[in-house]
Amino acid sequence: MIRKFISILACNLLLASGSSQASELQNDGEYVVILHGIARSEKHMRKLATYLERNGFDVINLNYPSTSYKIDELTDIINKEISIRVTEDKPLHFIGYSMGGLMVRTLINKYTYKNLGRVVQLAPPNQGSEVADFVQNFWPYQRIFGPAGQQLITDQTEIKHLFGDVNFELGIIAGNSTIDPISSLILPGENDGKVSVESTKLKGMKDHIVVGASHTFFPSNKDVQKQTLHFLKHGNFNH
Repeated sequence: MIRKFISILACNLLLASGSSQASELQNDGEYVVILHGIARSEKHMRKLATYLERNGFDVINLNYPSTSYKIDELTDIINKEISIRVTEDKPLHFIGYSMGGLMVRTLINKYTYKNLGRVVQLAPPNQGSEVADFVQNFWPYQRIFGPAGQQLITDQTEIKHLFGDVNFELGIIAGNSTIDPISSLILPGENDGKVSVESTKLKGMKDHIVVGASHTFFPSNKDVQKQTLHFLKHGNFNH
């Protein structure tokens, strides 16, 4: 009786172990590296990551210390993580939200990804943000957003060499809805409360679209998720 009980228990443990391992298996689809914005974490991008996983992509939703270093210093940290988790046997796509979009441009310019696929920027301050101009000298902003926060201003003289030309398939999604009326007063034209629509645009981009999303909730917006998936699959947005 005891032997039978032990045998059943062992079988149950093996089944549980197999189920756990199966749940940790990654999709065998193409890679997608996701980079969050400044003062955020991978948790902020989790809904988007889950959405892409359900659509067959092998998603790598990275954390990086966005408020501790300058943009060029952060690329070394991020690239080490990518090199550990990515092989060259399938395409490598990138998604960068807010400052994460600048990180993607810097990574591609600095490193050679032979299997580079498509890139989607979500609400990126490609031309800087007037909000950052306004608050850059305030102590709380400096304390919270760190060295990289000082690089998000519209005067990009000191960082433009980091980015290089856009010689890859780039799609940019901008937002025109805001929950921050004070910041929106600072920004010119349509904006998402942190970045103006015009500031997101970049020479060489393949496609650009504006959706009704605010900056803070951009990654969890359903339209943003659908348009991101469409560009990754087709190289354009669903206008």
